[in-house]
Amino acid sequence: MDYISIFFQYVGQYLKTRLTYRADMVVEIFSDLLFQAVNLVFILVVFGHTSLLAGWSKDEMIFIYGFFLVPFSIFASFFNIWDFTDRYIVKGEMDRILTRPVHSLFQIVLERMELESLFGVITGLVVMFYAGNQLGLEISWYDPFIFILLVIGGALVYAGIFIALATIGFWSDSRTDIMPMMYNIGNYGRYPVDIYNKVIKYVLTWILPFAFVGVYPSSYFLRREEWYTYAFLTPVVGLVFFLIAVALWNVGVTKYRGAGN
Repeated sequence: MDYISIFFQYVGQYLKTRLTYRADMVVEIFSDLLFQAVNLVFILVVFGHTSLLAGWSKDEMIFIYGFFLVPFSIFASFFNIWDFTDRYIVKGEMDRILTRPVHSLFQIVLERMELESLFGVITGLVVMFYAGNQLGLEISWYDPFIFILLVIGGALVYAGIFIALATIGFWSDSRTDIMPMMYNIGNYGRYPVDIYNKVIKYVLTWILPFAFVGVYPSSYFLRREEWYTYAFLTPVVGLVFFLIAVALWNVGVTKYRGAGN
């Protein structure tokens, strides 16, 4: 099965559909940009009362936020499965998915794409460039390749966590508020973990490793050598969590009882 060809076919159809309703797409893009701007303003307000936060400067915090936006936007574009249980389990659309000779998770990822969220990548890069310029950061020739690797790792962390949460629907089709709650917890990953207590720091590193989406990979470019080990663990943690999530998904599919049961 040529998954790459299928992917681009879905993308083509998605763009045709979205461009038919351009005003809606523009409103969604504007809403995302406004949400990102509000978060940035929050950082500026905090640093209006202090020059350092647990040893981190305003521009370093802005840089971390900019980096966070890149993997998060990729995740939001391709893993928009927050309503999986309600749509595919409760309403029975999983039956349709399972009649096709393509991996079920791959189909759902394609069906739930929101490519307009990729504009967050541009916003993140602009924010990083601004903060990096303020900090006087120097970029080596190999840093863009490391950046891509760390971004992929961060996106896989998010994807792995939320795919694993979605698999709960295979065992229990009751509606829960765990997805919104997890989105809120994920926001803690865009701030340095050493501003939290040890318990929260441990959770954000090893249990719900959202710190590998923002602060840890950012530390490499900010030349925070004490965090380098964590920075280079980002792709490993992302891949491990993603593979675990896919394994849970594959087991969950075998437990699916169908909409008629």
